Amino acid sequence: MTALPATSFANLHSTKDHSLSLLNLHTGESLDSTFFAEGQYQNTSLQALDYLLRDHRNNQVHQMNTNLLMLLHALQLDFDNKPIHVISGYRSPESNEKLRAKSNKVAKKSYHMKGEAIDIRIPGVPLKTLHKAAIAQRAGGVGIYSKSEFIHLDVGRVRQWGV
Repeated sequence: MTALPATSFANLHSTKDHSLSLLNLHTGESLDSTFFAEGQYQNTSLQALDYLLRDHRNNQVHQMNTNLLMLLHALQLDFDNKPIHVISGYRSPESNEKLRAKSNKVAKKSYHMKGEAIDIRIPGVPLKTLHKAAIAQRAGGVGIYSKSEFIHLDVGRVRQWGV
């Protein structure tokens, strides 16, 4: 049985500030951003996050789901605010189809195409530990891809896969 995370996703919508520290591994860009402050989402920060999490294959930007950002924030708090390394954020339909042609592990209706999924790792945090912490949030889908060294998070229905 997994212990509950220190920061519950369900309790995040408060008046406290919510920040993210991200590094996009494909572009080399990093961002430290407070996207929620004084009880409101910060549009400039949200736009900067959308840009950082764009499809790196064609530079298409898409609005990321704020629940996904809240989930990332909760996980980052659980691991002492260590920067999150992003493997994939938004994925355009064109990029998704190209990836599907190469792998049967890419969903036809991927949550990445809706800005509702992200693939991440946190350096210094064992992948299985990160996977368990994400599952404990009960905020959506969580998959572990041990060979590729990342976990997938989405804000779809609660489910899990991989070991």
